[in-house]
Amino acid sequence: MSKWNLVIKVGQCENCQNCVIASRDEHVGNDFPGYSATAAASAESPIRILRRVQGHSHMVETTYLPVMCNHCDEAPCMRVGGDAIRKRADGIVIIDPDKARGRKDIVKSCPYKAIVWNEELQLPQTWIFDAHLLDQGWRHPRCEQVCPTGVFETVRLEDAAMAEKARREGLKVLRPNLGTKPRVWYGGLERWESCFVGGSVSARVGGVVECVAGAAVVLYSGDQRVAETVSDAFGDFRFGGLAKGSGIYRIGIRHALGNASRECEVGESVYLGEISLVQSTSAVEAA
Repeated sequence: MSKWNLVIKVGQCENCQNCVIASRDEHVGNDFPGYSATAAASAESPIRILRRVQGHSHMVETTYLPVMCNHCDEAPCMRVGGDAIRKRADGIVIIDPDKARGRKDIVKSCPYKAIVWNEELQLPQTWIFDAHLLDQGWRHPRCEQVCPTGVFETVRLEDAAMAEKARREGLKVLRPNLGTKPRVWYGGLERWESCFVGGSVSARVGGVVECVAGAAVVLYSGDQRVAETVSDAFGDFRFGGLAKGSGIYRIGIRHALGNASRECEVGESVYLGEISLVQSTSAVEAA
């Protein structure tokens, strides 16, 4: 049987919050028996946008990550909630708005923090994939309908076909080590998970400090050459796709105006600032 999945394209989210607002608009003050009770205006939104800011100075990268109920096939909330939570044949997980009353333990069971607590109704609530609308014939949940940058893609496929789509497009799930088998997939998740090392190359020319374009820049891990690039018109260079906490790297720079070398430890992304080339016999060889 085909099942619902949601693909989230990480690099396209601009934090406009339209998906959050649409979810609040759909559920605050509206009761959908069998699907969800009225959401509280004072409660957290079941859809939230996380933000990660990397680097500093002018080399800053901000990435936004929409997070909501993953509608897991091996959902931890179902193990805790018992008959208060059900998984439909089409893959959607529903927290029963009657049986789940008073069950605050269900909120804590979600490792993605996608279940919120309605204090007024004493009820755990989450994003229900807009199942009440899909059952009426809608082809997309509201988050996809209102997104101006095409972050969301609703897909209804059999599991084997979805696995093939994920393989072909490089889609990943959040925290796969948990074994929860989410039905929310992410494209470009490496933008959220990886780090970069960057810097700006300069040199003193005729008594004036100038940006150096076209400098050969090499990234080393130990003695291994990991990647290479050239500085741009502003003297900037950047190496992306590095794993968090991946250790110590060395940057080697060569140009007709001089050479330079820097070491850095990558816990998070690093902007090395301005790196001045040195033209002398004592300059550190960079390659």
